[in-house]
Amino acid sequence: MNVIVLAKYVPNPNGTPDIGDDLLLKREGAEGAMDPGDEVGVEQGLQLTEQLGGEVTLVSMGPDAAVAGIRKGLSMGAHKAVVITDPALRGADALATAKVLAAAIQRGPFDIVLAGVESTDGYTGTVPMTLAELLGVPSATFARHVEVADGTVTIQRQTEAGYDVVTAPLPAVVTLTAGATNPRYPTLKGIMQAKQKPVDKLALSDLGLSADDVTSTQTVGGIQEAPAKSAGEVIEDDGSAPARIARFLQEAKVI
Repeated sequence: MNVIVLAKYVPNPNGTPDIGDDLLLKREGAEGAMDPGDEVGVEQGLQLTEQLGGEVTLVSMGPDAAVAGIRKGLSMGAHKAVVITDPALRGADALATAKVLAAAIQRGPFDIVLAGVESTDGYTGTVPMTLAELLGVPSATFARHVEVADGTVTIQRQTEAGYDVVTAPLPAVVTLTAGATNPRYPTLKGIMQAKQKPVDKLALSDLGLSADDVTSTQTVGGIQEAPAKSAGEVIEDDGSAPARIARFLQEAKVI
């Protein structure tokens, strides 16, 4: 089984990101790592290949520092990686990102593409589904459990009330919730082996794409600090509390 795992290099998710003068996130020269949500995908991919055989390939798009990010996945046990780096990708939006990832994935056979629900630096949550459309395959989203058998993937899709059972033929794109698996810790042996595993570094031209093909349709027009949270209103019940609460809900357009 050929498993693809999308692995994104993001600024330290536990820190405060820096924004450049171009209103874009500073990715180079900043502390970063593989997105924690993508570790779930790596673990799920490893479990599938341990059960069914095959290889796990990490696919990442980002600056040169992205190579350091995917080392975590390789040390966990992924077999190889593809990293797409190109100056024209600076500030790429979700659609451009999906186009690049699709072109990279289509270079070889694949059975399943695993991804997090959304990245910790963008939170659009649209790249996996856009990728599935570009690849011409079904998508199964918000999986809390995954099983693959007889050319079909079956997931338990997390919902507010529980879960739905969703099946799709392979190849397919599957997004995983944080609780789908418990990512393993890299061993010392795995960390040492990661340095020897193949990492294919590609530019847009290697994928048959040009800068015009990945021109962003969305741009950042400005950034503002979030307003400080104001203190709540305490209502003493002197008989008028119900009416005051009703007015408050009407002003908030709740009722």
